[in-house]
Amino acid sequence: MNRRAAIARLLGITGTLAIGADAFLSGCSRATPARKRAFSPTDVALMDEIGDTIIPATDTPGAKAAGIGAFMASMAIDCYDDASFASLYDGLGAIDAACRRDAGTSFMSATPAQRTTLLDKLDAEQRATSRRRTDGEAPHYFRLMKELTLLGYFSSEIGCTQALRYVEAPGAYRGDVPYHKGERAWFNPTRRV
Repeated sequence: MNRRAAIARLLGITGTLAIGADAFLSGCSRATPARKRAFSPTDVALMDEIGDTIIPATDTPGAKAAGIGAFMASMAIDCYDDASFASLYDGLGAIDAACRRDAGTSFMSATPAQRTTLLDKLDAEQRATSRRRTDGEAPHYFRLMKELTLLGYFSSEIGCTQALRYVEAPGAYRGDVPYHKGERAWFNPTRRV
């Protein structure tokens, strides 16, 4: 199986909708030597904190516990086209600059409430720009970060086994299983899409 088929199946299995999947899949295997050194440990730590603000720890571990920063860096280096990679990479500096402007401190030093306020603002911004985006234009950096956070978290061991209900070898089909408010969704690795 090639990487594109594996990623397509993974998206289907996890139920994750990656709106920017065309940019994501078109860039596979295009990593340049300069990209391999692109993310510093500080960048990865910042992506961990951004991911943990998107999916914080509750009764289950958050995105940081799943190693989301390293996942985001790896996927951007290996799979994004040049425009999407540049958008994501430049977005790290933009997030820190916006936090310094709005909260008077770096993102890493900001309180959880300040981080959430900033990311909510960026989410509204990316939704507005996504409607106006033309073909060939790179997606908004926060959209890429959010998609990678969801993909990385829900395909990690923590996401699959602790955030979702997991049945390793499902039994018979039961189409009328009652749902109780607050229950987790099911993860079924054998489901064909």
